[in-house]
Amino acid sequence: MAWFRRDKNPDEKLPPAADGERKVRTEGLWQKCEGCRQIIWKKDLEANWNVCTKCGWHTRIDALTRLKLLLDDGEYREFDSGLRSSDPLGFVDAKPYSERLRAMQESTHLSDALISAEGKLAGRTVQLCVMEAKFIGGSMGSVVGEKIARAIDRAIHQHNPLIVVSASGGARMQEGAVSLMQMAKISAGLMRLDEARLPYISVLTDPTTGGVTASYAMLGDLNIAEPGALIGFAGPRVIEQTIRQKLPEGFQRSEFLLKHGMLDDIVPRLDMKPYLARALKFLAA
Repeated sequence: MAWFRRDKNPDEKLPPAADGERKVRTEGLWQKCEGCRQIIWKKDLEANWNVCTKCGWHTRIDALTRLKLLLDDGEYREFDSGLRSSDPLGFVDAKPYSERLRAMQESTHLSDALISAEGKLAGRTVQLCVMEAKFIGGSMGSVVGEKIARAIDRAIHQHNPLIVVSASGGARMQEGAVSLMQMAKISAGLMRLDEARLPYISVLTDPTTGGVTASYAMLGDLNIAEPGALIGFAGPRVIEQTIRQKLPEGFQRSEFLLKHGMLDDIVPRLDMKPYLARALKFLAA
């Protein structure tokens, strides 16, 4: 076996392998589409607002990208960016909730799972709340609830329309009942918005589930969704075990919900801003 071994000289300098060099140069430049499974040049995908140029599959985008997509010149004024959870339960699972929050804040550069902003959409001033799914699954805790409640107050005070873009796994279990209370608080605020005769448009994106779906995501004067978005309350397995029936395929996708009257429309991402502008022109006239 010694014939097949080569003694390495520590002083010997070998040229880098061609394959290794190619991997370094192309790493992160391509992305596989979840819809058609085709390999797409990442810059082309980003230039198309993360919508597959081959099949139209809508890849998830972050909250900051969503703000740039919807607001004129991507300009906005952010509110309540300093709000942070106080960890009311001192919750610990795999690690303390306080540590999980710090890690998320460092990785996303956000204080919590929602950005509350004011900006212009087609020249009209709007209050816009956008959820960030990367922050603990976009879960709704006390900070998310408070930010939306304050956005509602600003909308009423300034007589602005309200738009909320949901992308969430539901209520945040680490905050227990405090998280669930946000559903009632926001719903009550939306009732006051309705009494002030101000429009509220709910935009549901992939995913919108749990307590968010059960509250403000479905309470809009207009409820619209992106194509193929996962929308539901409980998971399919839980529902099947509860009702003891086999569920149809795709029953928690936006197309199924539109067909059965749970949504008002499905709007492709590239058409979202002009669609919202037309809707506000009608609702806020």
